[in-house]
Amino acid sequence: MSKVSPDVCQDLAPTGALRAAINLGNPVLAQGTPAAPRGVTVDLAHELARRLGVPAVLTCVDAAGKSFEVLKAGGVDVVFLAIEPVRAAEIAFTAPYVLIEGVYVVPKDSPLRRPAELDRAGLRIGVNRNSAYDLFLTRTLKQATLVRGDDGVALLRAQGLEAAAGVRQPLAAYVAKHPDTRLIEERFMEIRQAMGTPHGRAAGAAYLAAFVEEMKAGGFVAQALARSNQPDAVVAPPA
Repeated sequence: MSKVSPDVCQDLAPTGALRAAINLGNPVLAQGTPAAPRGVTVDLAHELARRLGVPAVLTCVDAAGKSFEVLKAGGVDVVFLAIEPVRAAEIAFTAPYVLIEGVYVVPKDSPLRRPAELDRAGLRIGVNRNSAYDLFLTRTLKQATLVRGDDGVALLRAQGLEAAAGVRQPLAAYVAKHPDTRLIEERFMEIRQAMGTPHGRAAGAAYLAAFVEEMKAGGFVAQALARSNQPDAVVAPPA
């Protein structure tokens, strides 16, 4: 990429630092603790800051919805979020850098076998509030009821729900520890993880879009996923 212009630095690091939100609630994207986060989003944030010639200041949260809120409140300038229409009204997104899957977990003896079977009157699905899959299912389900909370899978057990929705990798790990549950293997959505910055920062948004394409094409994203032990996450194709 060419030398960074002052306009790009002003858009992406207006305080003199790259302020980025890191969602530790999605273990595909970030792991560790707020004091010592790691993962593909952390690596991308540090590489972007290096190119801008500024320090990286990471705000760690435990849910995607909180990343969105801290951006809207002006606390950060860059986020790592799934592309969703509600968010796109506020955020200029890049193309995705990673593709992950939204799946359901159900009690082991549940008769439900395919995602299409879950959109029924009286059927309750636990979701993490304001997650990408909450927003998607809010738009697409016609009859089933979403039960929102900080932990959709915990709601499945606590309230005896018929299902919970989430990202494949953490749900698979949950099922491995709870043999009274199982995954519905077929995905109900593809979650397109992207970088973004607030609308109105045209130079910064354009630079961010090119940055993501370079990070995919040059192997940076794949290597970061491998370092963080996320072999099932798929690097998104070129835009």
